[in-house]
Amino acid sequence: MFKKFIKIGFILFTAVSFAQVGHLMQGVGAVNMSMGGAATAQPLDISGAMQWNSATLSTFDGSILKFDIGMFKGTPTVYSSLPKNAMGPGSPAISGATESDLGISMMPAIAFAWGKAESKHKFGVSVFGVSGFGVDFAEETNVPPSAFGTPTDSNPIFYPQTMNGFGHLESSYMLMQVGFTWAYKISEKLSIGVQPTFNYSMLELSPNPLANPRRTSGGYAKTDKATAVGIGSQLGVFYDTKKGFKFGASFKSPQYFKDFEFDNTYPNGDTGTNEFKMNFPAIYSIGLGYSKADFDVALDYRYVDYANTDGFEASGWKIASEGPMKGYPTGAVNGFGWNSISVLSAGIQYKGIDKLPLRLGYTYSTNPIEDELTMFSLPATAIIAHAFQFGLSFDASEKFTIDAVGHYGISDGKTSGQILNPTPAVDFNGDGVPDGPWDATNNPLGKIPGSSVAYDMKTWMFQIGVSYKFGK
Repeated sequence: MFKKFIKIGFILFTAVSFAQVGHLMQGVGAVNMSMGGAATAQPLDISGAMQWNSATLSTFDGSILKFDIGMFKGTPTVYSSLPKNAMGPGSPAISGATESDLGISMMPAIAFAWGKAESKHKFGVSVFGVSGFGVDFAEETNVPPSAFGTPTDSNPIFYPQTMNGFGHLESSYMLMQVGFTWAYKISEKLSIGVQPTFNYSMLELSPNPLANPRRTSGGYAKTDKATAVGIGSQLGVFYDTKKGFKFGASFKSPQYFKDFEFDNTYPNGDTGTNEFKMNFPAIYSIGLGYSKADFDVALDYRYVDYANTDGFEASGWKIASEGPMKGYPTGAVNGFGWNSISVLSAGIQYKGIDKLPLRLGYTYSTNPIEDELTMFSLPATAIIAHAFQFGLSFDASEKFTIDAVGHYGISDGKTSGQILNPTPAVDFNGDGVPDGPWDATNNPLGKIPGSSVAYDMKTWMFQIGVSYKFGK
């Protein structure tokens, strides 16, 4: 049974195009998403319980199967500009905007829980897509000299690589997490939970900013999808006063991954390889729940520790440690350079309509991206600040329930910085020495004066789910 369950999960998650603009999913499944992701102290379904606080699985009896599938659409828009004379003496100011054309992505989630009502032990296994991002920005075709005639319709950040732009920029990332949950009811009010987690991730970047560019080979390389596996754990505690109020707390450890190994192909056909470690951050959650008559209320606070996570902690350009280029940037990047973020999730459920509970949810997230590092996160514009959800369920029978949720998310204005360019100091002609000066003290990122790069985005999602209770 368990082997079949895990096999189905792997097929689902590798057969669909799962990607999300934004690294961390705010919730799992239609019920949990409709509550804004809040579940640390208010377990309404087994998926939310296993994702955010393993101890809350103790509140479910019998054998329950939960399956959800969603359609997600994210539309980030990137804006950039260059000042006068940036493209040569006498050239005008240039600016433009480009919207990502990634399309619709699928979001599956599957969970199974079991345990007799009279038992203090409850168990669960889950396969969730907990993280993802992706963009698809077309190469700018209105390039100088034609762009000089229409400066408001030309986006220099996506100029061809021969003109120091990204060209066609694509990325996709998916993290599938398998969890095995054990919850133990110490008393009628207090429960604890443990969950080891096993992870599988895929990452594709094109062009690949993690590998050194080669001007003699055409610039930055494209990559095939690279995969990595990782492990982690979750610990949780849950306390139900039996008078309406509930309290919960959980800790999800960092998910430690093996390195991604990229096979790179440069524009002229040359090949190469590089490695990159990208762990998943630790998540600290505390929650408050309250249930009274026809209402269930949930409030969660989470701290996502990007600032101490490999792949997200480091920033800036890689610096050569030996040879004629020692002390100069290679043109490859160290990582995203994200700050840790705070997430506030809130939800309310109304059960006053027979067999048709209704839910409203809201999620607020701070921005992990520093302004001066804006350009480094173009492949992962994780900037949704406000998310709004409406969901409902239909209890078709005592055993079978259908769930649905709609989601709309927006960023809090634009994330904006300057275009960064280390190329004056990069060895593009292949002679082993820097091509120009580099101001490591006053301008280590290579900011272009008067330039700008910015992005904002919106997200839409519709998700449905089914829950089935086995036995009597």
